Amino acid sequence: MIKYLLEDEWKVIEDRFHPQYQRSSESIFSIGNGRFGQRANFEETYSGDHLQGSYIAGVYYPDKTRVGWWKNGYPEYFAKVLNSINWIGIRVFVDEIELDLNTCEVLSFWRELDMKSGMLHRSFEVKLSNGKRIAVKASRFCSMSDDETAAISYRVTAKESAQLRVQSYLNGDVANEDTNWDERFWLDRGAQADTRLASVAVETKKTGFLVAASMITRFNGELPQDASSRGFFAEQTYSKHLEAGEELHVEKFVGIVNSLNYTETELLSASQTSAKRISEIGFESAREFHGQFWDKIWANGDIKIEGDIPAQQGIRFNIFHLNQTYTGEDARLNIGPKGFTGEKYGGSTYWDTEAYCLPFYLNTHPSDVGRQLLVYRYNQLGKAIENAEKLGFSGGAALYPMVTMNGEECHNEWEITFEEIHRNGAIAFGIYNYIRHTGDRKYMAEYGFDVMLGICRFWAQRVNWSAEKNAYVMLGVTGPNEYENNVNNNWYTNYLAKWCLTYGLKSIIFLKETYPQLYSEKTEKWSFNEAEETSKWAEIIESIYLPQVEGTNIRLQQDGYLDKDQLLVSDLKDSDRPINQKWSWDRILRSPYIKQADVLQGIYLFEHHFDLETIRDNFEFYEPRTVHESSLSPCVHVILAAKIGELDKAYELYLRTARLDLDDYNHEAYQGLHITAMAGTWMSVVEGFGGLRFRDGLIKLSPVLPKAWKAYSFRISFRERTLLVEVSQDETKVSLETGESLEIELNGQLIRL
Repeated sequence: MIKYLLEDEWKVIEDRFHPQYQRSSESIFSIGNGRFGQRANFEETYSGDHLQGSYIAGVYYPDKTRVGWWKNGYPEYFAKVLNSINWIGIRVFVDEIELDLNTCEVLSFWRELDMKSGMLHRSFEVKLSNGKRIAVKASRFCSMSDDETAAISYRVTAKESAQLRVQSYLNGDVANEDTNWDERFWLDRGAQADTRLASVAVETKKTGFLVAASMITRFNGELPQDASSRGFFAEQTYSKHLEAGEELHVEKFVGIVNSLNYTETELLSASQTSAKRISEIGFESAREFHGQFWDKIWANGDIKIEGDIPAQQGIRFNIFHLNQTYTGEDARLNIGPKGFTGEKYGGSTYWDTEAYCLPFYLNTHPSDVGRQLLVYRYNQLGKAIENAEKLGFSGGAALYPMVTMNGEECHNEWEITFEEIHRNGAIAFGIYNYIRHTGDRKYMAEYGFDVMLGICRFWAQRVNWSAEKNAYVMLGVTGPNEYENNVNNNWYTNYLAKWCLTYGLKSIIFLKETYPQLYSEKTEKWSFNEAEETSKWAEIIESIYLPQVEGTNIRLQQDGYLDKDQLLVSDLKDSDRPINQKWSWDRILRSPYIKQADVLQGIYLFEHHFDLETIRDNFEFYEPRTVHESSLSPCVHVILAAKIGELDKAYELYLRTARLDLDDYNHEAYQGLHITAMAGTWMSVVEGFGGLRFRDGLIKLSPVLPKAWKAYSFRISFRERTLLVEVSQDETKVSLETGESLEIELNGQLIRL
């Protein structure tokens, strides 16, 4: 752990300057609004170690794959989330010495992320090399109420008499640090500036995405005195002599748009209109509208924890970043693993969306937000079929990508691209989870059936018959535990395949009985031979091999797992952790240590398939072997630990998932935050401690209370209803706040609300 931030229920605070953690702070204090986002870079120049990052949702570059040797089926590129126009820039010169916290003496420093209002604040006092002292107070936000706009308030106070020169600028000449060939991804499409308005437009190479940013800057309410532009760059300048104690207030209003929403001819004008719109509203009023939007989010999506500030801060930090990463406004967008906080991984969509993020959005937002996430996959079904064809599958079999921007696979590590096929099961489970939560069975008819058919066709071709085992087997796969590659009969993958085929058969029955005409049309569209294909599915369901430790309840992770030295995490030296940064890959692959437990992931998804004793036995076997070096790992363990009554372990792992980035457990925060794992943190509270389950249209709750908490509460959205769940040491109270009456099950008893 790396702890340098203050604990507060609603804020994240850095109370002094930590240049050694600057990159981590830039990630942690990031802000966004679903359309675009910004790392917490300083507005003024900073020559110290940092990662400049301004990101636009849905805009990417196909960075040509770079591998040691090519393998058939490899993606041609790895899609990179692009660092785009730097819109926050404000250079400050004091008697012609530039303000730079890396070169001046920092006398005081305060950085604050106000999660309740979605504001980033910073204040500091410095002494420059010429001996002059100034104080700065800066605030900024990416507007949630008007998601094409952002604004900055930047106040400079002179401590001694000095001449100030301030340049507000836009810079499109930016580069990604994470590139395969050190290539710059942007082309200049023009810059212009006068004292009223300045703009920069850029275009991505290859993909042709256009981005335009415009700014209006006011200096103590006055227009800039000068303006200039050149390739990629536009600036507005103001100079003023300040006496001691006098302040210069810079207000910067920005409009940012892209070609996903505007034509090339509309783009520049649209960005200028957006900048004008927010400038006319003014900083304070725009901030108020932005805050009101956050008020609505917190009214339905907050989790309150009493008596444990670190736990409270952690869950709100996770909820905050989820909501500013994805709003559900656009079905073309999705939830990237780093959101707007960094460049690592690339792509905008992983299996994390369906397995982890969907439950959060289903329970905290209107149902159409979760529906958008599934429609996103339906719209990319054709690409999923193409992905499968590249690997040798046929007949409409679909393999959804591990990493994608447009539906095409763009991940280029072979053990993931070719083998981590469990992602297909997560897509199918997402459809099932959405329908059971919302009751929207029509979704299966309109969209879900097509996706299920492609996925089932894939599984039917991916297995093969083993005469030795007298069963269908699955060879050469990688499960969620990426510390074991190219294994045979990964239990989780095999179990998912069996479930997908079973659910596929049910979807056929539903469509035939409920929408017979539509079923006939889809049968023709997809050349579906029901009798022939479903008989094969049924045969696989009946005979698929599911490895198990003989004479026990332990589902075996994969063939040969017990051949490894059965060491436990407690046998590891602290100096060896995290092993993914300390050990060779060969040593990791030969070890028994688990990045995230595949078997427990499966038991979590299909908990109702297993009795309590089986759940406990598998948890007690796998948890001591799991190093939790996947951000997605701790939350699943929290839920199962709470289920079996291991509350101390559940609480320990809850803090790990809730504060994974705040306390930088895996020393990775400098690369960006773990956005999709944050949804797992929400699950830890609501499904773990709250015991929330959905079965046959019925909400089931079985809450437990960690020792460290006095009480907690959360709301859930369910079929046009809002329920408030309040758990204390004395009682559990469930209230129906909106919607028609319904029956729930609380601690095994049916209750009508």
